[in-house]
Amino acid sequence: MTAIRREALASYAFVERNFNLTKRYWGWEVAFLVYAVAGALSVSLIGQSVGSRRLLMSLVVGAVFWNYLSVVFQSIGDTITWERWEGTLEYTMMAPVRRSVQLLGSALYAVVYGLIHTAILLIVLVLFFSLDLGHANLGAAAVFMVVGSASLIGIGMLAAILPMMSVERGSQMVFVMQSCLLLISGVYAPLPSSIGPLRYISELSPATYVLRGVRSALIDGSGPDWAEVAILVVMACFFIPVGLWGFGRAERYAKRTGKLKRVG
Repeated sequence: MTAIRREALASYAFVERNFNLTKRYWGWEVAFLVYAVAGALSVSLIGQSVGSRRLLMSLVVGAVFWNYLSVVFQSIGDTITWERWEGTLEYTMMAPVRRSVQLLGSALYAVVYGLIHTAILLIVLVLFFSLDLGHANLGAAAVFMVVGSASLIGIGMLAAILPMMSVERGSQMVFVMQSCLLLISGVYAPLPSSIGPLRYISELSPATYVLRGVRSALIDGSGPDWAEVAILVVMACFFIPVGLWGFGRAERYAKRTGKLKRVG
């Protein structure tokens, strides 16, 4: 067995473990899906009330992506929290696998689960508002979602540091990071140029490019803007190594100071 195959199988083990955890708490997953649908419908109804199809589609895309971002961040951010809840923290940290293998396995499951969760939400919104996606370029939208996910994985790894460093408020701080991305990425409406510095900061968020590409594909039927796809690839090559490095440094500090073992 080659080293790459061995690492891939170890990473898949975390995918399977997280899938089994999802099955165990399927009731909570259904409740969260209902919550996501209710929230997305509440936001999208603004466009329906105004009577603008373009605004409605823009809000639908924003609501769907916000759901996806929440699922991915929550899944990756709870990497340590889940271990504490299940009482498997010490076993996992002592397992003969690289931490990068664990994180990438958890991230892969988060992305797949997030895409399935988001697809269900999109279908509900399309049916509820009788949206016509006949002219939409679903392939281009999928390209931006998949490529953009790699960048979000790196940011999610950085978010996973917060529950490790703070048992009491770490998970809540993950929501703070999500809210910051919500602000600078134009989730519900593109940021106007009059905003000033915030407009330039938004260009540093991969979510900005994903939303721009998905909106263009679903609303206008446009193909992928390969220049922006390339930017997302570069961001992924930056954020994933930084996320792995940051998580490793935080883990060593948490072990040294006793924060990792804390349960309350």
